[in-house]
Amino acid sequence: MLKREDIGLRDPFILLHEGKYYMYGTRNKTVWGPADGFDVYCSEDLENWSEPVEIFHNDGSFWATECYWAPECVYHDGKFYLVTTFSAPDKCKRLQVLVAESPLGPFVPLTDEPLTPADWNAIDGTVYEDERGELWLIFSHSLPEEPRGAICCAKLAPDFTHIDGEIKNMFFAGDAPWAQPIPFAKAEFGLDGDVYLSDGPYVIRDKKGRLQMIWSSWSEQGYAIGLAVSDNGSLKGPWRHLPEPISRQDGGHGMIFRDKNGELKLALHSPNDTPNERLSVQPCDFLLAD
Repeated sequence: MLKREDIGLRDPFILLHEGKYYMYGTRNKTVWGPADGFDVYCSEDLENWSEPVEIFHNDGSFWATECYWAPECVYHDGKFYLVTTFSAPDKCKRLQVLVAESPLGPFVPLTDEPLTPADWNAIDGTVYEDERGELWLIFSHSLPEEPRGAICCAKLAPDFTHIDGEIKNMFFAGDAPWAQPIPFAKAEFGLDGDVYLSDGPYVIRDKKGRLQMIWSSWSEQGYAIGLAVSDNGSLKGPWRHLPEPISRQDGGHGMIFRDKNGELKLALHSPNDTPNERLSVQPCDFLLAD
């Protein structure tokens, strides 16, 4: 068994299924270079974890060779869907879905084509099911072509195979009072002026019908997580932002899950320093009260 501090990964996603926790994430050893797969770790208590089980491996026939990022595992209608970010040296980052019969995989591509446009850098997809049972894909329209740091949404086909309709901007990173332009825009992306980062969105609906979204950007202290709220319960908003980040611990890309006691928990990686990233689990006391 592995302790939490033994596992190096970014962008953690935890699925509780039939009394067991399954943790997916970005391999920190290959996050910034060539990559070829995803793993899952299993736990009964969020502290002690199994050795990694490889759930997807590129045998050379899959198009993507880098940016294997942020796998989110969604259990829907008896199947497990892994919503992931992929890229290759001559292609944009795109969102694509893998599917399996078990949370342990093996996962295979659901379709030949990714969900998002070929000329967009789209990262960090999350799936939200609304009160009517319709599925929505929420993601970051990322750098370099979107320097405002857009968080977008689009209706997702019930079988996860394609986007069904127009992609719409929900808000921009610069809308949040706490978000700061990234200091590495010129060096990393060749961009001048105020350039904003957005990533890691995750949405829940509270008992009042509001939508509360955590998402990550750059703050005065570095990588951080903020909270945006749609008071009318619509993905279209308007979205208002809490003035300060909810987490400043040099970590981010969070998600929210219920533990075995039914309590909401925040999972994120911290610090934001490769190869030292580790899972952090915290209470969700930042959420607006019902």
